[in-house]
Amino acid sequence: MRVRTTKRLAKKIGIIAASVIGVCLVGAAIYAGNLVNKADSAISLISASGTSQSEPDETITNVKEAAMKPISFLLAGVDNREGGGGSMNTDVMMLVALNPEERAATVVSLPRDMQLKPERLSPQKANYYYAYYYNKDRNSAITNTKNFFSELLHIPIDYMAVINFDGFRKLVDGLGGLRIDVDMDMRYVDEEDGTNINLKKGLQTLNGKETLDFVRYRKSNEGTAESSDLARNARQHQVLNQLLDKLTSFNGISQWGNVLDTAGQSIRTDVPESRIREWITQYKKMKPDQIEFVPLEGKWDSPYIVPSEKDLNSALTALRTRLELPDESMEESRSFRISDVVRVEPSEPNTVTKNTYSKTR
Repeated sequence: MRVRTTKRLAKKIGIIAASVIGVCLVGAAIYAGNLVNKADSAISLISASGTSQSEPDETITNVKEAAMKPISFLLAGVDNREGGGGSMNTDVMMLVALNPEERAATVVSLPRDMQLKPERLSPQKANYYYAYYYNKDRNSAITNTKNFFSELLHIPIDYMAVINFDGFRKLVDGLGGLRIDVDMDMRYVDEEDGTNINLKKGLQTLNGKETLDFVRYRKSNEGTAESSDLARNARQHQVLNQLLDKLTSFNGISQWGNVLDTAGQSIRTDVPESRIREWITQYKKMKPDQIEFVPLEGKWDSPYIVPSEKDLNSALTALRTRLELPDESMEESRSFRISDVVRVEPSEPNTVTKNTYSKTR
């Protein structure tokens, strides 16, 4: 009798266990399907601003062939957060060159207060031009801004991506915060736009708002030291490193849901959908093991940051080198002086170099 009872109990336990496992598997399948739907929706939203205004969407075969070739981006963080007055000025700007075959990338932060001198537009700070194109036509703003900087700096920029500040904050929160070494005490209050920065020096985990405060901090009105565009650029590099580390070391698949939701709501780019999908499948191969951050030094001459001609040329050369742009003769390339298009401190006599430019890869 006891043997039969034991067998019946074991059978019930087995049925219950199988049922629990079955429910878990069904739940996992539903959740995985939900993630796929979220991914499809997010990718469509992210590339919605660009596929019709840049290159046509490519076939998967062509995308796969191009997936591992060097590629360049203009990344921008836009100050249109709630309470910010609706500004579309780019508070953060980075030029990124990625070489998937080398598993390496080069990042140059452009100071937002660097004065540009384009031929067909008025001289303005670097952060002005996306807002200018956006106010003219928001649907073509990304492509026009990308082309503007590509022609101005003689760097072939393949794509541009824009993230708004609210989206950045939500992304960091979705990742559980970032471990950041805050380089100084930071205190600034502005009741008009709701800014309230209050950070203490030291290594700590920052949430989304605090991380945004960290990369944006410039002025102080509460007794702490002020900061420069150059220090901000160094902070941007630290935060970018931490973001990449977090995104590639998720503790669980559940975190992808928040990231996909935030990306769909907050990021816009002119990368075609098919290419985004292929990059996702190739991500492990494309993820750089080495990221070279090239500092762009300069002096403050209110209201502008003025880099040296030598440093700016070196930064642009580093990008071209990562993109494997070939050296060509002066007759076959377009030569220009960077001082004609950007306000710079001139190099010493007999040390001015010419930049060469080619779209051939």
